[in-house]
Amino acid sequence: MVKLILRESESIQEAVRRFRKLVERAGIKREMRRREYYEKPSEIRRRARLRAERRARRARLMMVR
Repeated sequence: MVKLILRESESIQEAVRRFRKLVERAGIKREMRRREYYEKPSEIRRRARLRAERRARRARLMMVR
């Protein structure tokens, strides 16, 4: 959970800007987008497998160089 305490003599625009940064750093936006639609468990596993394959491919390329 993100908490924002208004500073003395801080404008609303500055507070909103700070709040957006806090939300972005906490990963809340990314999590909301991910949960926006239901994703079948098989799709989650497929995405994880593809991500692992890409990571392994990159690691192999780095070792060759």
